[in-house]
Amino acid sequence: MKRRILLKHPIHLLSLGFGTGLMPKAPGTFGTLVGIPAVLLFAPLGVNAYLGVVFAFALFGIFLCSETGKALKKHDDPAIVWDEIVGYMIALIALPITWQTLLLAFVVFRFFDIRKPWPISWLDKNLSGGLGVMADDVVAGLFTLVILHALMGAGLLPGAL
Repeated sequence: MKRRILLKHPIHLLSLGFGTGLMPKAPGTFGTLVGIPAVLLFAPLGVNAYLGVVFAFALFGIFLCSETGKALKKHDDPAIVWDEIVGYMIALIALPITWQTLLLAFVVFRFFDIRKPWPISWLDKNLSGGLGVMADDVVAGLFTLVILHALMGAGLLPGAL
């Protein structure tokens, strides 16, 4: 099956990060880039609204990733990048949105998503379906969030109070 045909279906279009997941090299990295405009679009709504959007995207992502996994006949196909988009959005909760925070969140999130330290690796190996696809990236996003907030609290992140 030609994977590009999946982009005609709205569920798969989202799961595949508007086509970025179909990149032949580093689809997760390209998919994470889609998180940048998502953050820029929703962060100005305020922390509570942003949290609501991220929570809704994460829950909806379980369904999206499950459906696209079935279509691709592979549980966590690298082309599925909605989880990276949501993980990246999590990484920036309640942070000032500057080019520095966007870049640092991107680098740290990609580190956790690629290296998969425990418990991220455990989630990646032991959960299946859409929940399994989403869980490791949600935790990678939370790890990144904690690090960025610690840097901000220490005054080491631009925009810190």
